[in-house]
Amino acid sequence: MPATTLERRSLIRARIAVCLLFLLSGMAIGTWTARIPSIKQDLGLSDGRLSLALLGIAAGALTGMQVVGRLIDRYGSVRVMLPMAFAQSVVLIVPAWVPNLAGLATALFAFGVVHGTLDVAMNANAVEVERAAGRPLMSSFHAVFSIGGFLGAAVGGALAHAGLTPAATFTTVAAVIGLLALQAARWAFTPATPVTAPGEEPRPGEGRSGVRGLMLLGVLGSCCMIGEGAAADWSSVYLRDNLGSSAGFAAAAYAAFSVAMTAGRLAGDRLAARLGPVTLVRGCGALAASGFGIALLAGHPVAAVIGFGCFGAGLSCIVPQVFSAAGRRDPARAGQSLARVASLSYVGFLCGPVLIGGVAEVVTLPRALFLPVLLAAFVALTASALRVRES
Repeated sequence: MPATTLERRSLIRARIAVCLLFLLSGMAIGTWTARIPSIKQDLGLSDGRLSLALLGIAAGALTGMQVVGRLIDRYGSVRVMLPMAFAQSVVLIVPAWVPNLAGLATALFAFGVVHGTLDVAMNANAVEVERAAGRPLMSSFHAVFSIGGFLGAAVGGALAHAGLTPAATFTTVAAVIGLLALQAARWAFTPATPVTAPGEEPRPGEGRSGVRGLMLLGVLGSCCMIGEGAAADWSSVYLRDNLGSSAGFAAAAYAAFSVAMTAGRLAGDRLAARLGPVTLVRGCGALAASGFGIALLAGHPVAAVIGFGCFGAGLSCIVPQVFSAAGRRDPARAGQSLARVASLSYVGFLCGPVLIGGVAEVVTLPRALFLPVLLAAFVALTASALRVRES
């Protein structure tokens, strides 16, 4: 629906509703992450047993993503994302009350299902709002998710420092999430275009070439997410163990990455409107590859922090533009398209740290970190995959 046919006030409210969903989703992840040590201690889990439980989130998210696409295309993104937003507040509380490892793994699987389903549904609605506005908005939505993660982690850490139990922490944040979801439900945007009817035949051009196009977008998203996972898990290790920096300075590497990524996403919509998604992603891939690659060659802690900052800024706009392109390929099946691309991207985030670790065993960590550099260069070279002919 063209932006000129919508009341400005309704469109602003629709944007705010999507921002609230991205915010609450990030808060849930950030709060959970902040209280993992307490959960681990309360249940007496070793690192290995905890890692088994954490796999529940990944398995649940991938499971939810396999189902949600058809639900979105049949019933609409709003009818899927709003129940999942309220469910997010519920599944956040459950892990604090489980008695053992099996209970924790089950609770985290449910958390992952809800989170993965909400992720695809709110991105689908974000594409609809973006189309209605007639200009890029996706990067700012993803920036809000990053801000939500920071707020969730900060609140979780503060309540832990104040001596509150994980149950009290999760309940407090869950109440906030519920209020955010309630406001989002009041202002959420439902497009006038019909969703796909059950049994509807594909339109011409939706065959194997369309699937290949989505697969390539998923590969680009996965390349980016491998880099994000590598930065999250290996940046501090690289500075401390390979470059000899202090533990405090080593933490600055991921901080620089995160701050630069958030800043890049806040500027991403304006850049996409000015440059177009293909040029933007090509430039972002080049920045990530060159900035991080030069820092690895320099082999100095200060250069590494700068390099991780360049890497974060470079990766910042890639996934939002990939998701936006996936949702625009076929508006009637945006849910299924986004689900495919998001699943592939998420696999990259999960497998990236493991892949880097395996390669590091063979060629050392500094050399293994050139893998994300090569993948960022690949994204720059294949950015034309984001060029979409909208119907």
